[in-house]
Amino acid sequence: MTGTGQHSGTTERGVRFSRKNQRERVMRATHLSVLAAFGSAWILAGCAAMESAPVAAPAPARIIVLYDAFGKDATMTKGWGYAALVEISGKRILFDTGDDPQILAKNAKAKGVDLTRLDFIVLSHRHSDHVGGFSFLRSVNPKVKIYAPKETFGVFGSDLPSTFYRKDDSLPAEMRYYSGMPPETMKFGTAFPGANIQLIDKTTEVAPGITLIALVSDAPGTKELKELSLAINTPDGLVLVVGCAHPGIEAIVGEAARTNPHIHFIAGGLHLVVAQDAAIERVATALHDTYNVDYIAPGHCTGEPAFAAMRKLFGDRYLYAGLGTTLGVGANPRADSDARASNILSDELR
Repeated sequence: MTGTGQHSGTTERGVRFSRKNQRERVMRATHLSVLAAFGSAWILAGCAAMESAPVAAPAPARIIVLYDAFGKDATMTKGWGYAALVEISGKRILFDTGDDPQILAKNAKAKGVDLTRLDFIVLSHRHSDHVGGFSFLRSVNPKVKIYAPKETFGVFGSDLPSTFYRKDDSLPAEMRYYSGMPPETMKFGTAFPGANIQLIDKTTEVAPGITLIALVSDAPGTKELKELSLAINTPDGLVLVVGCAHPGIEAIVGEAARTNPHIHFIAGGLHLVVAQDAAIERVATALHDTYNVDYIAPGHCTGEPAFAAMRKLFGDRYLYAGLGTTLGVGANPRADSDARASNILSDELR
């Protein structure tokens, strides 16, 4: 009897255990099926969302003229000098700052341009009509990176090896510079103490596809003046922004062409403001015929006779670039001097 009862109990427990396992297997299978179905639906929904989600268009490549002495935007103040916001290749670059900080501040506000959001600033050269507005930038964007030309004893700061001067060991220490023990490198002050300035003494790529062209003027009145120009390599060719082109626009274009011989667009001052007609004609012809520049948008110190000559030669590939103009510099460059349209573009970019 005892054996039979034990066997019967064992059998019942086995059956119950078997049924329990079966129920658990069914529940697990059901649970896995639900998870699988949910996962598939989630993946399919994600794929559908990815397929239907619009792809954000790249920001338009453009240059906004913020400082110049000619223009037709009544909300902006004219002044002798140059400043332009360059938005291209995912970067926001301020090229020069004009002559007066208050005018720069007013013009930036009129165009809806936020100068607190910059990747860096380029100061083309030391002349006041290109760096005079810098104090406004320092007040609103004190840590921004600044690129400036390296000059001996320049306003942007400089340094020289102490070997630059002759020495006389026969003199007593009190008659010798640094008591006869100068530092290996002598560093000199800047007109902008505390500014985040990096000095450029040769043509340098400062970001992928963005190069600063560094040349020295040999023209009477500006001999040994160092100047930086901004060259951006784009799928449509090289976009070149110049401040005053003191070293000569032909020399700048020639140096830039080493980066990319296809010069798509030139904007800025060409320093022909006092040039005679023959010199203007020679430069215009070189840009048009020798360097095969696609489009040109001269401003600032290019000069009125040069505006006329360039427009005649380049025809519809000459773009008006007065104060307040937004220059689209993509495959088909355009000039938009309507302040309202420019502000709409700015809002879209943001």
